[in-house]
Parts: sequence; structure tokens; C-alpha cells
Amino acid sequence: MFICVNWSYNLGVFTKVGGQMKIGVPRALLYYKYFPLWDAFFSELGAEVVLSPQTNKRILNLGTEAAENEVCLPVKVFYGHVLSLKDKVNALFVPRIVSVEGGAYTCPKFLGLPDMIRALDVDLPQIISPTFDLKLGLWEFYRSVYELGGFFTKNVFKIIMAFQKGLNKLNSFENLLHDGHLLNEALTGRFSPAPRGPLRIGVVGHPYNIFDSYVSMNLIERLQKKDIRVLTAEMVSPEIINEIVSNLQKKLFWTYEKDVVGAVFHWLDTRAVDGIIYVLSFACGPDSLIQILIEHEAKEKGFSVPIMPIVIDEHSGEAGLVTRLEAFTDMISRKAVKEKS
Repeated sequence: MFICVNWSYNLGVFTKVGGQMKIGVPRALLYYKYFPLWDAFFSELGAEVVLSPQTNKRILNLGTEAAENEVCLPVKVFYGHVLSLKDKVNALFVPRIVSVEGGAYTCPKFLGLPDMIRALDVDLPQIISPTFDLKLGLWEFYRSVYELGGFFTKNVFKIIMAFQKGLNKLNSFENLLHDGHLLNEALTGRFSPAPRGPLRIGVVGHPYNIFDSYVSMNLIERLQKKDIRVLTAEMVSPEIINEIVSNLQKKLFWTYEKDVVGAVFHWLDTRAVDGIIYVLSFACGPDSLIQILIEHEAKEKGFSVPIMPIVIDEHSGEAGLVTRLEAFTDMISRKAVKEKS
């Protein structure tokens, strides 16, 4: 991933607490993709990384009250995590994610996130908001790494080593995912045996919707308690995803949505799952378009694997989720029995 940093603050303005700078990282949005890199990089340069708590009712309420009604649930959750950190740290790390691969972009909410946070009508600590943009090239990438590291030290070698350690941590984390471990297990290092039941369900969507247990209402845990093996998009290698999406009629310009589409069609092609659950946020434009694309392509190609969308927002209730999961899992169980008989 390439990084270009456009500094919108003055270096050296933070005061240290207890002799060590405290950098707050909200446990939301792209925390679920890049936290091992950020954590190792900042820690290696002497900062204390302060992570917000797991999402809970208080954090969701804070975010819902602070955000505009029109923004999607993940952004409201991010607001809540920012507000839960504001009195505990010297600075907040809120990067601007524009592009992480050539010819593709991230969701617009990642482009405007630092501006949205600064616009909150509350007193916040200083915000570190580097701009991640692959299009600006390798030279800008290395210069920006030095600039970011220079916030803590002027030792170029130390900055390079810190970033390399971060990349190593990120690679190890991604290797665990590709080996079949769930993302939340790879982040915490606490692994549980996979269920041994006969059914496999693919759960796709943005990781901040799926692996935030409060937001997803413990979706994965509910499936595992039924002895169902859960597969996620993170388990599919980038090479497979790129090969699959390259055969679509039109190119996808959203990186993270491309991962969803690639994983779904890989499972359908290989018959790796008995059913698919797509978790998407209400008011998320890219999510809605990708849902239509998946359903249309699956129908055109004659795939018979059941696909169930679950739309979430701050008003979603557990009762409705439980009822739909019961109906869906019962349906695919009967289907599996019928196909074997």
C-alpha cells in the first residue's frame, strides 16, 4: 500500500503525557484492515498506541448524536470511537484513504473522513491525517513515510526499520487470514477450532460491519454456535480475486467492493459454500450497487447457491436477525440433505 502524506498540521505541536506520546486509533472502519501496520509503526517509534474500546451502546449513541442523519452506520460508529478517545490521547490518527491500488478508489467516506471529524462541534486533540494515494507514486510514498516518522524521530534508519516492521506485521496478519483464520482471531491472536458441521456459509461485506460484534449482532458467533463453518472474503487471496473480477464485463473502481465480488464468485465457481450472507449498510451506495451486481451475475450464470442480504443500521434489532438466520440456515440444511439423497 502506497502512502502520500499531505500535512495539515504543524509538526511538534503535541505535548507528551508521562514522557510518551499517546496516539489514539479508533476501533472502526479501516482499523480492521491495517491496524497491525499502524500499531507496529507507531510503537516502534516510541509512541503509545491507545485503541478505543469495543463498540457498545454508549459508543454507538455518541456517534449517532454527533453525525448527520444521512451518513452510514460505519461512519457513525467511527464518530463514537473518536469521541470515546478524545480525552485520553495527545493526537488522533485519522488517515485520508484515497487509493490503495492503481486505477481504483476507496469509498468517498474515506476521502473526507478527516474533514468530517474536524467539523465535529467538540474539542478534539490534534488530528494526524495523512493522505494515502497510490497514484502519486513510489517516491512520494517513501518521502511521506519519512515525514510521518519524522514526527517522532529524525533518524531515517529508525523510521525505515519501523515501517518495515509494520509491513511484516501486516503480512503476517494477512497470511493468517489466507490460511483460513477469521479476522478477529488474527487481530487478537486468540484462535478457536473451526466448527466441524457439514454446512459452510460465506459471510461477505466490509470487515468493519462483519467483525464488529455489536454492529453485526454477533452474526459469526451465531452461525458457529449452529456448528456452521464460516468463510469470509479475507480468506480468498488477492490473486484469485483479481483474476475473477478481470473477467467481469466492466471494471470495478472500488477496491474494497472488488474484494466482496471476487470472493462471492470464487465460492460460487468452486462450490465452496452452501449459502452466502451479504452484510451491507443502509445508505451505502457502493454496497447497494455491488449487491445488485452479485445477484444479477449469479442469476445469469445459473448459480443455485442461496444468497441472503442483511441490511444494518443503528435501528437494527437482534430479533429480526435471529429469525432470518433460522429460516436461512434451515433452508440450506434441507437443500443439502435433498441434494445428497
